[in-house]
Amino acid sequence: MIRLLQTSDIYRDGVQKPPQGGDRGPRSRVSVVSQPGISVEPRAATVRQGESVSFRCQVGSDAAEPVEWKRTNNQALQDNVKIGPGGSVLTITNARPGNQGQYRCTVQTAAGRKSATAALNVKFAPKVRLTPAGPLRVRMGDPVSVECRAAGRPRPKMTWKRQGSTLQLVTKEANDANIIQWPVVHPEDAGVYICQAENSEGMTEIKVELFVEGGPGAPVASVSATEMTVVEGHTVMMACQASGSPPPVITWSKLRAPLPWKHTVDNGVLTLTGVGRQDSGQYICNATNEHGYSEAYTQMEVESPPYATSLPDQVKLRPGDALVLQCLAHGSHPIQFEWSRVGRPSLPAGTETTKAGKLMIARLRTSDSGTYKCVATNHIGTSEALAKVVVRAASPSQR
Repeated sequence: MIRLLQTSDIYRDGVQKPPQGGDRGPRSRVSVVSQPGISVEPRAATVRQGESVSFRCQVGSDAAEPVEWKRTNNQALQDNVKIGPGGSVLTITNARPGNQGQYRCTVQTAAGRKSATAALNVKFAPKVRLTPAGPLRVRMGDPVSVECRAAGRPRPKMTWKRQGSTLQLVTKEANDANIIQWPVVHPEDAGVYICQAENSEGMTEIKVELFVEGGPGAPVASVSATEMTVVEGHTVMMACQASGSPPPVITWSKLRAPLPWKHTVDNGVLTLTGVGRQDSGQYICNATNEHGYSEAYTQMEVESPPYATSLPDQVKLRPGDALVLQCLAHGSHPIQFEWSRVGRPSLPAGTETTKAGKLMIARLRTSDSGTYKCVATNHIGTSEALAKVVVRAASPSQR
């Protein structure tokens, strides 16, 4: 049996070490001829899009030329791929899907050219496209289909649903595409449809609107805006138009809830006065005549500025006591909190505040008395809350 000599088997002067155990014969010089190996560590790596990774090419000591890195598909190294000093380390920064593949390091040795490869897998959230992209205008009774394709790693799962519904629609899968089909389009098929693609890295969705036209006078409804974001307290107008013969009757409703009590409908226009956050939701325009009906949808989100309060808003303490004030705010998130002291340029030394709106002083001094102000801010506006703090030593009669 032949045993390859290891580095640990040889002294620095090239003399073979004596065998472990048994007879220790005289030392003798040996001629070691090695076939230097080459390897890459790690041999494979998986990263998320935007992360970085490095591969190290490890070669024998008798390499005659520096390490050379290439892609195994002969494509050029991308601009985010860097070779470190000496050439042994290849680093991919801010990895993107195009970096996925195999990388080969090669070196010229006395025994010839040697190479080793490493594989990189880049995971990324789905990217979705529709064919046709829409909007789709289809005559009643005609067929239509929309193909949804998604790229992503791991391979995304694709589903279709109708806007305003959580039910998954029955679709067809073919050639890595998820296809929604209408063999015969009816007026009630008009609406917005959503293809969702999801994998472990995230979810992406894309919408297409289907309009049903023509037919023997059947109504076709449409709205001026399918989505809107409004500020609490404002007046909102939603316009709905409908074609058909005879002219359709237009009515409005809200999904799973009655219309706000401050509403009017005039000539297809729904007006909501002084909207509140509870008025958020999907509003449905329904156009009806003797030949059928058609629906169109508007999704409204009502956002509100913050309303701040302090708990407590007034407190009396003694020197050495701990102070804790909590600022609370209702309104559209995210909300940021900032504490200050009224009439003073800064908070007392040792004061701690948190992102959640808390102010803390571990040991109060009488000089910490005063009015503290919390300002709550979101992307719509701001609100203030005051807290009065009195720090007073106990009188002799109270001791």
